[in-house]
Amino acid sequence: MKKIAIQGIEGSNHHIVATQFFDKNISLKECLSFDVLVDSLINNESNQAIMAIENTIAGSIIPNYALIDKNNLHISGEYYLPIHHHLMALPNQDISEIKEVCSHPMALLQCKEFFKQYKHIKLVEDVDTAEIAKRISKKKLSGVAAIAPKIAADIFELEVLEDEIQTIKNNATRFVILQTSQPKNGIDSINKASLKFELDHKRGSLAAILNVMSDCKLNLTKIQSLPKIETPWKYAFFVDVTFDTYEDYKKAKAIIEIMATDFKILGEYKNGRS
Repeated sequence: MKKIAIQGIEGSNHHIVATQFFDKNISLKECLSFDVLVDSLINNESNQAIMAIENTIAGSIIPNYALIDKNNLHISGEYYLPIHHHLMALPNQDISEIKEVCSHPMALLQCKEFFKQYKHIKLVEDVDTAEIAKRISKKKLSGVAAIAPKIAADIFELEVLEDEIQTIKNNATRFVILQTSQPKNGIDSINKASLKFELDHKRGSLAAILNVMSDCKLNLTKIQSLPKIETPWKYAFFVDVTFDTYEDYKKAKAIIEIMATDFKILGEYKNGRS
Protein backbone atom coordinates (compact mmCIF):
# COMPACT_ATOMS: atom_id res chain seq x y z
CA MET A 1 0.00 0.00 0.00
CA LYS A 2 1.40 3.38 -1.05
CA LYS A 3 1.71 6.02 1.64
CA ILE A 4 0.82 9.47 0.28
CA ALA A 5 1.74 12.61 2.20
CA ILE A 6 -0.77 15.45 2.08
CA GLN A 7 -0.72 18.96 3.50
CA GLY A 8 -3.61 18.96 5.94
CA ILE A 9 -5.83 16.15 7.09
CA GLU A 10 -8.69 14.00 5.88
CA GLY A 11 -11.34 16.32 4.46
CA SER A 12 -8.87 18.81 2.97
CA ASN A 13 -8.40 19.62 -0.71
CA HIS A 14 -5.12 17.69 -0.67
CA HIS A 15 -7.10 14.67 0.56
CA ILE A 16 -9.56 15.08 -2.31
CA VAL A 17 -6.68 15.12 -4.82
CA ALA A 18 -5.23 11.95 -3.25
CA THR A 19 -8.53 10.10 -3.69
CA GLN A 20 -8.95 11.28 -7.29
CA PHE A 21 -5.38 10.98 -8.57
CA PHE A 22 -4.45 7.63 -7.02
CA ASP A 23 -6.30 4.37 -6.81
CA LYS A 24 -7.90 3.39 -3.52
CA ASN A 25 -4.95 1.30 -2.34
CA ILE A 26 -3.24 4.16 -0.48
CA SER A 27 -2.84 5.37 3.09
CA LEU A 28 -2.47 9.01 4.09
CA LYS A 29 0.38 10.72 5.90
CA GLU A 30 -1.20 13.88 7.29
CA CYS A 31 1.15 16.89 7.52
CA LEU A 32 0.16 20.28 8.90
CA SER A 33 2.80 22.18 6.91
CA PHE A 34 4.58 21.83 3.59
CA ASP A 35 7.92 21.60 5.40
CA VAL A 36 6.69 18.56 7.33
CA LEU A 37 5.34 17.11 4.09
CA VAL A 38 8.77 17.40 2.43
CA ASP A 39 10.46 15.90 5.51
CA SER A 40 8.13 12.90 5.29
CA LEU A 41 9.43 12.23 1.77
CA ILE A 42 13.08 12.73 2.63
CA ASN A 43 12.79 10.50 5.73
CA ASN A 44 11.00 7.77 3.73
CA GLU A 45 7.85 8.14 5.81
CA SER A 46 5.86 8.45 2.59
CA ASN A 47 6.29 7.22 -0.98
CA GLN A 48 4.89 10.27 -2.71
CA ALA A 49 3.46 13.63 -1.70
CA ILE A 50 0.83 16.03 -2.98
CA MET A 51 1.68 19.73 -2.93
CA ALA A 52 -0.39 22.73 -4.03
CA ILE A 53 1.75 24.89 -6.31
CA GLU A 54 -0.54 27.60 -7.72
CA ASN A 55 -4.09 28.91 -7.65
CA THR A 56 -6.06 30.80 -10.27
CA ILE A 57 -6.93 33.57 -7.78
CA ALA A 58 -3.95 33.77 -5.42
CA GLY A 59 -1.25 32.88 -7.97
CA SER A 60 1.93 30.90 -7.34
CA ILE A 61 2.79 29.48 -3.94
CA ILE A 62 6.37 30.64 -4.24
CA PRO A 63 7.82 29.00 -1.08
CA ASN A 64 6.78 25.62 -2.49
CA TYR A 65 8.92 26.14 -5.60
CA ALA A 66 11.86 26.73 -3.27
CA LEU A 67 11.07 23.58 -1.28
CA ILE A 68 11.00 21.43 -4.43
CA ASP A 69 14.26 22.89 -5.71
CA LYS A 70 16.18 22.94 -2.43
CA ASN A 71 15.32 19.33 -1.59
CA ASN A 72 15.88 17.96 -5.12
CA LEU A 73 12.36 16.59 -5.36
CA HIS A 74 10.94 15.28 -8.62
CA ILE A 75 7.51 16.03 -10.09
CA SER A 76 5.91 12.86 -11.42
CA GLY A 77 2.43 14.23 -12.19
CA GLU A 78 -0.05 17.04 -11.66
CA TYR A 79 -3.73 17.49 -10.93
CA TYR A 80 -6.06 20.48 -11.33
CA LEU A 81 -8.82 20.64 -8.71
CA PRO A 82 -11.78 23.05 -8.86
CA ILE A 83 -11.93 24.74 -5.45
CA HIS A 84 -15.20 25.07 -3.56
CA HIS A 85 -15.20 26.89 -0.23
CA HIS A 86 -18.04 26.35 2.22
CA LEU A 87 -18.69 28.01 5.57
CA MET A 88 -19.42 25.42 8.26
CA ALA A 89 -20.03 25.30 12.00
CA LEU A 90 -21.72 23.24 14.69
CA PRO A 91 -25.38 22.50 13.87
CA ASN A 92 -28.26 24.82 14.74
CA GLN A 93 -26.36 28.10 14.47
CA ASP A 94 -27.08 31.11 12.29
CA ILE A 95 -24.34 33.12 10.60
CA SER A 96 -25.27 36.08 12.84
CA GLU A 97 -24.08 34.01 15.81
CA ILE A 98 -20.65 33.37 14.29
CA LYS A 99 -18.00 35.63 15.80
CA GLU A 100 -14.85 34.06 14.35
CA VAL A 101 -13.95 32.25 11.14
CA CYS A 102 -10.69 30.32 10.99
CA SER A 103 -9.06 28.88 7.91
CA HIS A 104 -5.88 28.55 5.89
CA PRO A 105 -4.62 31.99 4.72
CA MET A 106 -5.20 31.03 1.08
CA ALA A 107 -8.83 30.12 1.74
CA LEU A 108 -9.41 33.39 3.60
CA LEU A 109 -7.88 35.33 0.72
CA GLN A 110 -10.12 33.59 -1.79
CA CYS A 111 -13.27 34.38 0.25
CA LYS A 112 -12.56 37.89 1.54
CA GLU A 113 -15.32 39.57 -0.50
CA PHE A 114 -17.98 37.39 1.11
CA PHE A 115 -17.07 38.54 4.62
CA LYS A 116 -17.31 42.25 3.81
CA GLN A 117 -21.03 41.95 4.51
CA TYR A 118 -20.38 40.47 7.96
CA LYS A 119 -18.39 43.11 9.82
CA HIS A 120 -18.91 41.33 13.16
CA ILE A 121 -16.88 38.28 12.07
CA LYS A 122 -13.17 38.14 12.88
CA LEU A 123 -11.04 36.30 10.32
CA VAL A 124 -8.23 34.20 11.79
CA GLU A 125 -5.44 32.49 9.84
CA ASP A 126 -4.75 28.88 10.79
CA VAL A 127 -2.88 25.83 9.55
CA ASP A 128 -5.46 23.94 7.51
CA THR A 129 -9.07 24.06 6.38
CA ALA A 130 -10.17 20.59 7.45
CA GLU A 131 -8.11 20.65 10.66
CA ILE A 132 -10.18 23.60 11.89
CA ALA A 133 -13.42 21.80 11.03
CA LYS A 134 -12.19 18.84 13.04
CA ARG A 135 -11.27 21.09 15.98
CA ILE A 136 -14.68 22.77 16.00
CA SER A 137 -16.37 19.38 16.05
CA LYS A 138 -14.12 17.81 18.67
CA LYS A 139 -14.14 20.77 21.08
CA LYS A 140 -17.77 21.76 20.39
CA LEU A 141 -16.77 25.35 19.61
CA SER A 142 -19.91 27.43 19.20
CA GLY A 143 -19.63 30.82 17.53
CA VAL A 144 -16.67 29.62 15.48
CA ALA A 145 -16.83 28.57 11.85
CA ALA A 146 -14.43 27.04 9.34
CA ILE A 147 -13.95 27.48 5.61
CA ALA A 148 -13.41 24.03 4.14
CA PRO A 149 -14.48 21.60 1.41
CA LYS A 150 -17.95 20.16 1.87
CA ILE A 151 -16.48 16.71 2.51
CA ALA A 152 -15.11 18.06 5.81
CA ALA A 153 -18.64 18.93 6.98
CA ASP A 154 -19.70 15.35 6.26
CA ILE A 155 -16.71 13.80 8.02
CA PHE A 156 -16.87 15.99 11.13
CA GLU A 157 -20.68 16.34 11.32
CA LEU A 158 -20.84 20.10 10.85
CA GLU A 159 -23.58 22.15 9.22
CA VAL A 160 -22.90 24.17 6.09
CA LEU A 161 -24.06 27.75 6.71
CA GLU A 162 -23.17 29.10 3.26
CA ASP A 163 -22.19 27.30 0.05
CA GLU A 164 -19.63 28.44 -2.51
CA ILE A 165 -18.36 31.56 -0.73
CA GLN A 166 -15.22 31.95 -2.88
CA THR A 167 -15.02 35.33 -4.59
CA ILE A 168 -14.45 33.91 -8.06
CA LYS A 169 -16.52 30.82 -8.77
CA ASN A 170 -14.21 29.52 -11.50
CA ASN A 171 -11.43 28.86 -9.00
CA ALA A 172 -8.92 26.02 -9.32
CA THR A 173 -5.67 24.94 -7.74
CA ARG A 174 -2.86 23.06 -9.43
CA PHE A 175 -1.27 20.30 -7.36
CA VAL A 176 1.95 18.46 -8.17
CA ILE A 177 2.82 14.89 -7.24
CA LEU A 178 6.29 14.67 -5.70
CA GLN A 179 8.82 11.95 -4.98
CA THR A 180 12.51 11.74 -4.13
CA SER A 181 13.51 9.52 -7.05
CA GLN A 182 13.39 10.17 -10.79
CA PRO A 183 9.91 9.10 -12.00
CA LYS A 184 9.72 6.27 -14.51
CA ASN A 185 7.30 7.95 -16.88
CA GLY A 186 7.53 6.49 -20.35
CA ILE A 187 8.51 8.88 -23.14
CA ASP A 188 5.23 8.18 -24.95
CA SER A 189 3.24 9.45 -21.96
CA ILE A 190 5.27 12.65 -21.39
CA ASN A 191 3.93 15.89 -22.89
CA LYS A 192 4.85 18.39 -20.16
CA ALA A 193 8.00 19.33 -18.26
CA SER A 194 8.95 21.57 -15.35
CA LEU A 195 12.40 23.13 -15.64
CA LYS A 196 14.56 25.39 -13.50
CA PHE A 197 17.46 27.45 -14.83
CA GLU A 198 19.64 30.40 -13.97
CA LEU A 199 21.21 32.85 -16.41
CA ASP A 200 24.11 35.26 -16.62
CA HIS A 201 22.99 38.79 -15.87
CA LYS A 202 23.20 39.89 -19.49
CA ARG A 203 20.78 41.77 -21.71
CA GLY A 204 18.59 39.41 -23.72
CA SER A 205 19.64 36.19 -21.95
CA LEU A 206 16.07 35.28 -20.93
CA ALA A 207 14.69 36.29 -24.33
CA ALA A 208 17.21 33.95 -25.98
CA ILE A 209 15.97 30.99 -23.90
CA LEU A 210 12.36 31.81 -24.70
CA ASN A 211 13.21 31.99 -28.40
CA VAL A 212 14.71 28.50 -28.22
CA MET A 213 11.48 27.19 -26.69
CA SER A 214 9.44 28.83 -29.44
CA ASP A 215 11.73 27.60 -32.22
CA CYS A 216 11.49 24.05 -30.85
CA LYS A 217 7.68 24.23 -30.77
CA LEU A 218 7.38 24.22 -26.98
CA ASN A 219 4.37 25.96 -25.45
CA LEU A 220 5.35 27.99 -22.38
CA THR A 221 2.48 27.58 -19.89
CA LYS A 222 4.15 29.04 -16.81
CA ILE A 223 7.16 31.16 -15.89
CA GLN A 224 8.04 32.07 -12.31
CA SER A 225 11.12 33.85 -11.01
CA LEU A 226 12.50 33.18 -7.54
CA PRO A 227 15.19 35.28 -5.82
CA LYS A 228 18.50 33.59 -5.05
CA ILE A 229 18.73 34.40 -1.36
CA GLU A 230 22.49 33.93 -1.19
CA THR A 231 23.03 36.21 -4.23
CA PRO A 232 21.01 39.43 -4.00
CA TRP A 233 19.36 40.65 -7.23
CA LYS A 234 19.89 37.36 -9.03
CA TYR A 235 16.99 35.07 -9.86
CA ALA A 236 16.25 31.50 -10.79
CA PHE A 237 13.51 30.85 -13.33
CA PHE A 238 10.98 28.05 -13.09
CA VAL A 239 9.07 27.25 -16.28
CA ASP A 240 6.47 24.74 -17.40
CA VAL A 241 6.32 23.75 -21.05
CA THR A 242 4.07 21.46 -23.04
CA PHE A 243 4.94 19.85 -26.37
CA ASP A 244 3.48 17.59 -29.04
CA THR A 245 6.55 15.41 -29.53
CA TYR A 246 9.28 14.39 -27.13
CA GLU A 247 11.90 15.02 -29.83
CA ASP A 248 11.02 18.74 -29.88
CA TYR A 249 11.41 18.91 -26.13
CA LYS A 250 14.64 16.89 -26.17
CA LYS A 251 16.18 19.29 -28.70
CA ALA A 252 15.19 22.37 -26.67
CA LYS A 253 16.42 20.82 -23.45
CA ALA A 254 19.88 20.18 -24.91
CA ILE A 255 20.22 23.79 -26.11
CA ILE A 256 18.95 25.35 -22.86
CA GLU A 257 21.34 23.23 -20.83
CA ILE A 258 24.23 24.80 -22.74
CA MET A 259 22.90 28.36 -22.50
CA ALA A 260 21.96 28.34 -18.81
CA THR A 261 24.45 28.66 -15.96
CA ASP A 262 22.44 26.22 -13.87
CA PHE A 263 19.84 23.87 -15.34
CA LYS A 264 17.64 21.32 -13.60
CA ILE A 265 14.75 19.13 -14.73
CA LEU A 266 12.15 19.19 -11.95
CA GLY A 267 9.80 16.83 -13.70
CA GLU A 268 8.72 15.24 -16.99
CA TYR A 269 5.14 14.05 -16.86
CA LYS A 270 1.70 14.05 -18.42
CA ASN A 271 -0.27 17.29 -18.66
CA GLY A 272 -2.97 17.12 -15.99
CA ARG A 273 -5.43 19.36 -17.83
CA SER A 274 -7.86 17.91 -20.32
